[in-house]
Amino acid sequence: MITIYDWFGYELTKMERYRLIKDAGFDGILLWWSDGFGRDCFGVGDYRNGPLIVREAGLFIENIHAPVYGENNLWLDNLDGEDIMACYLQCISDCAEFEIPTMVVHLPNDNHLYNEVGIDRIKRIAEKAEKFGVNIAMENLRNFSNLSYVLEQVDSPRIGFCYDCAHHNRYCSDNDLLAMYGSRLMALHLHDNYEKATHRLPFDGTIDWTNAMKKIAETNYSGPTAIEAMNWDYKDLSAEEFLKAAFERAKRLEALRFYY
Repeated sequence: MITIYDWFGYELTKMERYRLIKDAGFDGILLWWSDGFGRDCFGVGDYRNGPLIVREAGLFIENIHAPVYGENNLWLDNLDGEDIMACYLQCISDCAEFEIPTMVVHLPNDNHLYNEVGIDRIKRIAEKAEKFGVNIAMENLRNFSNLSYVLEQVDSPRIGFCYDCAHHNRYCSDNDLLAMYGSRLMALHLHDNYEKATHRLPFDGTIDWTNAMKKIAETNYSGPTAIEAMNWDYKDLSAEEFLKAAFERAKRLEALRFYY
């Protein structure tokens, strides 16, 4: 199965966006769970209306992406820390309410190193995730130390790993994340990068996709091939053209993943 991040660019209503995604051949989406960055301004109001519109378009929701503002506050023993903690706990409740199996979360960057307060919060998140049957996929960014520590210290079947290949390629390519944490893989973010440009379509950057998809296959991960490309470097393409190209690249990745 093939999915795509729903807010890939373009000023479209939600109905138009999901119809175009379906028409391009995708099976489902990765759903942005916030009105942050103005990403709900061309919809029908509250982002919580999204699941109904997605499903009416004939798509399934692979996961939600929790809000990314304030992630560095998670380790803080103050009101800002409690606010982001409450946000993540609410996202778990939302996943249960809307029957979405997984949420993706950014841990603090490594210049905000883990501490006891933070680990206690992750354990509280794990406890609620286990109660509601929701997976929490921690995404790799500039946070290798924090990600590694959390995955090693919090032994919960509901706490796992979202592998972002372009972030890996850019920020910690010397660490074999899939060999280390592939057994806890819960989500993929597949896109390419070139120097500082990121969220490019696969095969438009510097990632060795044959090797990357082989390593993903070796984890025995059975989830969808999930594209997280944006139109930032493709302003000459219409939304339809961009989605067509994204789907074609995803099919190439599927071939590498399952028939390498």
